[in-house]
Amino acid sequence: MPPPPRTLPLPAPGRRRRRARWLVRVTAVTSVALLAASGIGHAMVTGVDEGITRVDAFKGMDHRPRPVTGTGMNFLVAGTDGRDRLSKAEKERYHLGGAPCHCTDTIMLVHLSAARDRASVISLPRDSYAEVPEHRNERTGRTVPAHHARLNAAYAEGGPNLTVRTVEHMTGVHVDHYLEVDFTSFMKTVDAVGGVQVCTPSPLKDRYTGLDLPKGTSKLNGGEALQYVRARHLDGGSDLGRMQRQQRFLVALMHRVTGSETLTNPVAFKRITSTMLGSLRADAGFGPREMVALGQALRSFKPSSSEFTSVPVSDISYTVPNLGSTVKWDEERAAKLFEAIRADRPLAAHKKRKHRATMVDVAPNEVRVQVENGTPTRGLAARTDKALRAEGFATTGAPRNAQTRAERTEIAYDPRWDRSVRTLAAALPGAKLREVPGQGPVLRVTLGPGHQDVHKVRAEVPAPGSGDVPAVTGDEEECK
Repeated sequence: MPPPPRTLPLPAPGRRRRRARWLVRVTAVTSVALLAASGIGHAMVTGVDEGITRVDAFKGMDHRPRPVTGTGMNFLVAGTDGRDRLSKAEKERYHLGGAPCHCTDTIMLVHLSAARDRASVISLPRDSYAEVPEHRNERTGRTVPAHHARLNAAYAEGGPNLTVRTVEHMTGVHVDHYLEVDFTSFMKTVDAVGGVQVCTPSPLKDRYTGLDLPKGTSKLNGGEALQYVRARHLDGGSDLGRMQRQQRFLVALMHRVTGSETLTNPVAFKRITSTMLGSLRADAGFGPREMVALGQALRSFKPSSSEFTSVPVSDISYTVPNLGSTVKWDEERAAKLFEAIRADRPLAAHKKRKHRATMVDVAPNEVRVQVENGTPTRGLAARTDKALRAEGFATTGAPRNAQTRAERTEIAYDPRWDRSVRTLAAALPGAKLREVPGQGPVLRVTLGPGHQDVHKVRAEVPAPGSGDVPAVTGDEEECK
């Protein structure tokens, strides 16, 4: 495994700040605190710092990935199941029955670049097939040999320390700081900033969490936000789809925080951060100086400065004896991802885009398309077929001329594939839709004289079984 990263010393106060940082429950808390820290200063943060519970996340650790000077700073951020801190009414309202699992519900690796101009958030599926290193059981004093388990079990077995060791062992990335937030803090954080707005291209309903959102834009309070980021039974993407929703929520939360009075009003800062940090747990090295310095480094961040992805996986339902279904990483692609983190390289394309990708319900690679040219323009069908394939559509690869001329671009489709046609229509704005019962799964596009470029589209969740969550920048996740 290649030598791991180095955490650059924190920049002196005066550097830029803002942050596009960690995701979900955890995200919320630290995020607001750090954003506010740059605007309020060390004295204010020192008071807030007293509410943070300290954990020794690095006690007795050896054989760690070697820090490499000049390659940024890495945080391991964990969202834990803290339902035991909620009232009975809250548990019933937000479908949080049962006993807490004392495990991590969300795990993210967050990399802040050495230049402090980019933050990379990598979601690690909680059910990842992991090798937990040999460790000493704190209760019995006995040595537990290395063994395989789901990633979130490391916390149940050995808390933050074993979680850090397991992640470092799997990624080869040196972790500089550990941050942890539970359900309670997440809900109160969202309520403290007055709620967060999210948008979805289709209705979302999950009877397990109680989530029930209409298509379009919705403003969520703390409990509703918890339902949104926890929902796992909305689509075939399972945890992968959930992680993408968490990424979108983080971007929405960032916009809400920077648009509120939190950054400029000391009273508001004190009220909100004291609410949030009551259940934050962090390593002893993450103190007032680090909070202020990091906040200042992130001050000028924009959504496009952040990027989000998930570890590439080869099997989202990898069955293991005595463990059941787990998520198996794609070793080759995962190694490249973590090498990029160690080398402080961007994970997504950071550039100005002429057109923002339209979010769609059905992934393009699930939509089969036959392209026909209904105009006298030679080669138009071939170019469009190629452009659609570049966007991920499953074209036939055999474009042809239509039997008759078309007055405008038309998409003929079988009504049974009415969701798929919406994805194709988003890529061909202005196309006329025509139902053809019995046509089958292949959508037929007849290009008309008004046809121009193919518009970019992106699925809300990965196609079932794909195991991929492409790296995207924060501005691509904005609710528009």
